[in-house]
Amino acid sequence: MTAAFVDESGQDVSGVRPETLPGAQDALDLLDTAVTAMGGQVRDGQRLMTAKVAEALDRGRHLLVQAGTGTGKSLAYLAPLVEHAQHADKPVVVATATLALQSQIVGRDVPRLLAALEGELEREVDVALLKGRSNYACLHKLEGGYPSDDDPGALFALPDAAPHPGAAQPEATEQPGRLGQEVQRLREWACGTETGDRDEILPGVSDKAWRQVSVTAKECLGRNCPMFEECFAELAKQRAGEADIVITNHALLAINAFEGITVLPEHDVVVIDEAHELQDRVTGAVTGQLSAALVRAAAASLRKHTSANPDSLTAGAANLEAALMGAPAELLHRGLDDAQAAAVAQIRDAARTAMSESKGGSGGEKDGDAGRQMARSRVSDVLELAERILAATDSHEVLWISRPGGWEPGRGYVSAGDTDPATLHVAPLSVAGTLREGLFDGRTVVLTSATLSVGSSFDSAAGALGLRGDGAPRWEGVDVGSPFDYPRQGILYLAKHLEKPGRRLTEAQLEEMLALLEASRGGTLGLFSSRRAAEEAAEALRRRTDLPILCQGESSLAGLVQEFTDDPATSLFGTMSLWQGVDVPGSSCRLVMIDRIPFPRPDDPLATARSRAAERAGGNGFMSVSATHAAVRLAQGAGRLIRAGGDRGVVAILDSRIATARYGGFLRGSLPPLWTTTDRAVVLGALERLATT
Repeated sequence: MTAAFVDESGQDVSGVRPETLPGAQDALDLLDTAVTAMGGQVRDGQRLMTAKVAEALDRGRHLLVQAGTGTGKSLAYLAPLVEHAQHADKPVVVATATLALQSQIVGRDVPRLLAALEGELEREVDVALLKGRSNYACLHKLEGGYPSDDDPGALFALPDAAPHPGAAQPEATEQPGRLGQEVQRLREWACGTETGDRDEILPGVSDKAWRQVSVTAKECLGRNCPMFEECFAELAKQRAGEADIVITNHALLAINAFEGITVLPEHDVVVIDEAHELQDRVTGAVTGQLSAALVRAAAASLRKHTSANPDSLTAGAANLEAALMGAPAELLHRGLDDAQAAAVAQIRDAARTAMSESKGGSGGEKDGDAGRQMARSRVSDVLELAERILAATDSHEVLWISRPGGWEPGRGYVSAGDTDPATLHVAPLSVAGTLREGLFDGRTVVLTSATLSVGSSFDSAAGALGLRGDGAPRWEGVDVGSPFDYPRQGILYLAKHLEKPGRRLTEAQLEEMLALLEASRGGTLGLFSSRRAAEEAAEALRRRTDLPILCQGESSLAGLVQEFTDDPATSLFGTMSLWQGVDVPGSSCRLVMIDRIPFPRPDDPLATARSRAAERAGGNGFMSVSATHAAVRLAQGAGRLIRAGGDRGVVAILDSRIATARYGGFLRGSLPPLWTTTDRAVVLGALERLATT
């Protein structure tokens, strides 16, 4: 983030008049009209971004835009999209990483913009929201068209299950009948909903309950379903196909790009917000996990719902379990060993045979088709995973073994041992090539974020997404800065005197946290590298101060953030979702405290594999992977402090390496240009003054 506006080559473009850019004038007229109608202020960065997006659409060239906090980037790209949609034959797609931003765009930004432009547009603009199929209730399942599993929660005990962002927080001990109560509430909701969208349900329900009323894309009967014409997911897809602007998420973009499945309407313009997350979100969406539990679940479903013999699958699961027994949870940089490869091959062959044998089935039974489809979808997943894992080396994919630990009352996080159940993971080493072909080819793509460049360079983001190297498409970049006066509004405190952080919080770090917390009289957002560190810090500091401290996991995230916002004396400690997902303008957040530089874990298999690949290519693996990852995360975390023009405060980084290590300057270059000091007394004095004003 810099005072001047700069392009991808570092050239100052502050003198460019937005109105002179090709295709920009009409979009700027819409923006200016909307800003005036909303009672907003003219922001030069916002106007330049609107003009550059309009120019990209006019010229058909990809664009990367870094827009700092306060720019109003959603409005800056929505205005040219609305103008473009007036004359376009195809819908434009806007994709976000998080549910929060998706909801903000659909529920606030678009309605406000269209209301402000009433009477200014040639025709109405239709906006639709589209999510993955499992986010919508299945009417056929609600009507009893799908058989129920003997153990409805079985799939959710598997290591690859990930909780929905809006899922109800699980309790330490589930009350008897709670699942049934949630399902009954879902059935009542389904009778009145027009969309079937899970995120309508407040308060949210558990993943186990939602599974009873939804299906995956592979479990869906498609046009063979008797409820096809009324299907919530199909209606959402139909609305998206008829809309001018479609709001979706990075995961659906990944499915479109990687799996060749048409889940989005045909489109030739895409805007990707929160683009710093795209590589990780796409990687996560296409990462596969194979475990003995997953194979056994598929075999059980096969036995129950088809006439196929599941014994070979069951035997393959046992052999996989034995082959993984005692193997360390780590990157398999040499691939599978002989026993592991043989077990996966056995599972592949058994799954292939089961798919062939289960094609028939007794269609006369009420549950026949749906049950067989469910079973076949699970076997199909196993087959695809086994084939991917066996071909990983040739297809430049990464393999690793994991054994998830768990949280135990009174003990905290307990690591798994080498004999605990294991999962085999497979993920692409790079998503660049596939994104180049599946996302950028034949489309105009705009990528934007508050933290898209690192050290004033877009090269890292462009390379990770397929925009660099031989055959890469042409693109432009621009940093439109931020309207905030960072050097006057905030202080960056580098705790240079502290020792290099170890695996656990040190007494010196805790004393530093206490001094900062008490000088600020609360109002502290503590961002930690791990859940254990956040909990340890909260527990230790609660014993040393009367100031209220909340910790992530003690309630819903939304509830904790609201409580933090409402009381200027309260502090909130947490991990990654707080680094990026908290917007608390005003005096409630006066201090952002970061315990350590957020490098990837040393045992992160994907980061390790990517670092080694960078080194083999002649680059610096640490700088291109670990340091770049940390720089983006630090920028996101530090960005939690100044959220409005009147905000004041301190960002304190309690990791001396940012001041003393050779890479420290690289990391500092990614941060907002706050006034920087290593003087503890100056910082404590500033916080004390803030606390009394």
